[in-house]
Amino acid sequence: MKLFSRLCCLVLFLGALISTTTYAANERKIVVDEQQITKHSTKINGKRIKYTATTGTQPVWNKTGDATATLFYTYYQRTDIEDNSKRPLLISFNGGPGSASVWMHVAYTGPRVLNVDDEGYPLQPYGVKTNPYSILDVADIVFVNPVNTGYSRVLPNKDGKMPAKDKQKAMFFGVNADVEYLAEWLTTFVTRNNRWRSPKYLIGESYGTTRVSGLALALQQQQWMYINGVILVSPTDIGIKREGPVKSANRLPYFAAAAWYHKVLPSELQAKDLAELLPEVEQFALNQYIPALAKGGFIPDEEKQTIAKKVARYSGLSLAAVLANNLDIDNDFFWKELLRTRKKTIGRLDSRYLGIDKKTAGTKPDYNAELTSWLHSFTPAINYYLREELAYKTDIKYSMFGDVHPWDRTNNNTGENLRLAMAQNPYLNVMFQAGYYDGATNYFDAKYTMWQLDPSGQMRERLSFKGYRSGHMMYLRHEDLQQANQDIREFINKSLPENGQAAKY
Repeated sequence: MKLFSRLCCLVLFLGALISTTTYAANERKIVVDEQQITKHSTKINGKRIKYTATTGTQPVWNKTGDATATLFYTYYQRTDIEDNSKRPLLISFNGGPGSASVWMHVAYTGPRVLNVDDEGYPLQPYGVKTNPYSILDVADIVFVNPVNTGYSRVLPNKDGKMPAKDKQKAMFFGVNADVEYLAEWLTTFVTRNNRWRSPKYLIGESYGTTRVSGLALALQQQQWMYINGVILVSPTDIGIKREGPVKSANRLPYFAAAAWYHKVLPSELQAKDLAELLPEVEQFALNQYIPALAKGGFIPDEEKQTIAKKVARYSGLSLAAVLANNLDIDNDFFWKELLRTRKKTIGRLDSRYLGIDKKTAGTKPDYNAELTSWLHSFTPAINYYLREELAYKTDIKYSMFGDVHPWDRTNNNTGENLRLAMAQNPYLNVMFQAGYYDGATNYFDAKYTMWQLDPSGQMRERLSFKGYRSGHMMYLRHEDLQQANQDIREFINKSLPENGQAAKY
């Protein structure tokens, strides 16, 4: 009996020791430099391919060689390719700033996508399914999470203390700081993975378009790494100003698209296909609306009435609402007003989505209907997918949106940097992708940015625009998931130089 009691005590002691040791080993701290590799196969466009998925962290080093942060990434590499020297590498970023690299990862170009319906609405049980349109057949992909997003984190200094907020901002949280450290990080990644000879492409969504526009030149001038293509998905401000009458008038084609979708336009406009309607509205915006707004309060009354009637006709709003806003309709008011009589609001990032406000009165919606819907599906899916399918185990919280503010937006010359990178590199092509129902970064702003990117017009054949019948994340809609990936596939194949084709004008 005494022996049995002693054995019980020993077991309890060892159990407590193991429990304590396990807890200590699993403190909520990110591992600075590690990787986990899993093997997979999938079907893309009906063809079976094999690939590996590498999840891991890689340090950001300062000039003295100290690790100041570590970035979490997921790297997909096709394994049935013998020579990757000609195999393109797509480097993918999301935006925010402060957004994890989750949206395009598990909804657009990667081999697995969200379990959503054909229009992009969440389904339970949450999770992922095969993406039959992934561009992994033509390019390897690395999804990068900037500092404080996903599992990426700022690291303590040598003394074990976290850098002060202002120092973190100077190192990471601004237009130019962001580009500088990411360019250095990408050089290390390309070197470690033996991808220097591979054709390289940058893709960014929303603020990620600012990021990749800056990176195109930084990689060339600071890292001597030349890019074959840049893809701007739902582009935001890249330093090309859209202000005053231009900013206001550029919204109208998007207003028309959203109104057409919700069937509130006059019958003769509603009967037209969107592809027929939008060019008509664009021409009005450029040739009549901008000049009218430029006249401000000195516009003649007769002209003001004429313009107001056309704005009301194309936007789906009442003439009274347009005149009450002095011809200048802001986004918040439009999202609240368009379906006010139906007691619904429409989404900011995707105006197909409907919301319900506490009051029908007011000038802006209570919340973003589309974002709350997306977070339903994205958050559980990425946590499940990384841990259970890609075997990356950590107790670190996956930050969908990280603490990166205040963000330093001064000296944003990323658009000019992209133009200069194109001028210096005859191989470099740029494609814009935008959803017609995106009210946050509207598609006509994307077109305008493309037109203004190269004022000389000498590189216009290397610039292209693709539009889709969905919103900010156009790929959530099944039809656009297929088409948008195919557009990327064709963009990559078209921009790969033929053997022996020199980079010269």
